Amino acid sequence: MPIDPDLFRSVLGRFATGVTVVTTRDERGDHGMTVSAFSSLSLEPPLILVCVAHDAMMAPVISAAKDFVVNILSDGQEALSRRFSAKLDDRFAGIGFARSEHDVVILDDVLAWMECRVVGCYVAGDHTIITGAVERAHARDARPLLYYRGGYAQLER
Repeated sequence: MPIDPDLFRSVLGRFATGVTVVTTRDERGDHGMTVSAFSSLSLEPPLILVCVAHDAMMAPVISAAKDFVVNILSDGQEALSRRFSAKLDDRFAGIGFARSEHDVVILDDVLAWMECRVVGCYVAGDHTIITGAVERAHARDARPLLYYRGGYAQLER
């Protein structure tokens, strides 16, 4: 018997996660979305994965992309997370960013970022799992933005 969906969501909400904004680019321009389903996959070779819901506007874009950037948000970037989860015409208007070697957006002041080459896309339930080979990365010392039990949280030490 399958687990009750509300119970499943509640249990998953007990797992604190970092918050990322995944960005990519195609012939129509820049694209980005907030993603909490992100994980390391392999150290050798360096691989990561992100999971995108099939009904997300970004799903067909990232599935067809060659490159993407995972921007790991710092604790002062809740507004960026909300911006990239909202339905806006131009999520990049008025925000600071640089460009990766493959011309993909790297958001300013993030905790860390990884530029990845898409190596696979796999359908699993209502999501697509996108695996990426990490080609470049950068990190700085700061506190992460966390998501826990349906809300944003800060790391206390």
